[in-house]
Amino acid sequence: MKALPDFATIEMRELAESITRDIVRGNLDVQWSSIKGLENAKRLLKEAVVMPIKYPQYFTGLLTPWKGILLFGPPGTGKTMLAKAVATECKTTFFNISASSIVSKWRGDSEKLVKVLFEVARHLAPSTIFLDEIDALISQRGEGSSEHEASRRLKTELLVQMDGLTKSNELVFVLAATNLPWQLDSAMLRRLEKRILVPLPEAEARRGIFEELLLPQSNGVELPFNAMVEGTEGYSGSDIRIVCKEAAMRPLRRVMAILEKREENSREVELPQIGPITSDDVMFALKTTRPSAHLQAIRYTQFDNDYGSQAL
Repeated sequence: MKALPDFATIEMRELAESITRDIVRGNLDVQWSSIKGLENAKRLLKEAVVMPIKYPQYFTGLLTPWKGILLFGPPGTGKTMLAKAVATECKTTFFNISASSIVSKWRGDSEKLVKVLFEVARHLAPSTIFLDEIDALISQRGEGSSEHEASRRLKTELLVQMDGLTKSNELVFVLAATNLPWQLDSAMLRRLEKRILVPLPEAEARRGIFEELLLPQSNGVELPFNAMVEGTEGYSGSDIRIVCKEAAMRPLRRVMAILEKREENSREVELPQIGPITSDDVMFALKTTRPSAHLQAIRYTQFDNDYGSQAL
């Protein structure tokens, strides 16, 4: 990694050093192919982030790359996974920023941290600044008297720095994710030019997730994938993973029942093998697991119709 830029004061350099701790240095090893479904979201991210880096000669003038991208949708649908894929595939300097990274208890430091973040990102360009749960940082302003002055200053500095990106030639992308897009300030929505819905997985994607997670555990036992796909309508990818984990726990529980029957002083050393997952295990897991975000799906669709970047 390049050396940090020269700052006027020691204080600003110390803030810059704290920001560099949030740079992802290891390979996250998340490929586009490892994310099931979400073809529209992947296409738009490639168009906005990957292609300008690989073929910068095409993205000039009116085709200047997008500077801000928002991923929104129900919890557990793969927004953070998409961000990891961007970090893996793009080979940019990837800043993984949360509220704790740029919020300080010292007066004025939060705004300075935001300014330093963008200065370092421009210096280390091409860069991607990932703001997870951005609604915690920049919810709507002026809605009530409870908003603290420090919070308002932080929001203003973030908006100013993002607006400055449009006047810069460095490739710096702001990639934001949220489960509550309707709580974002309208000025931030304007700066996040591409707003991409990450929806609940469709039938084909759900089947792909089930096959990837359960086939290695089935040892060739045929599983009712069609019933599993039909029974998980409205489930997020995270919910489906919980279903698979519950199904995988059933063979382990059978082994644990055998172990508990053994006497404490038993000299048996060999442990029983965990059997494969069966159809009964999967159907039991479906009956005992409920989706977590399906009730808000209509609201996300409405927001997508009002503000989102629609699929072609």
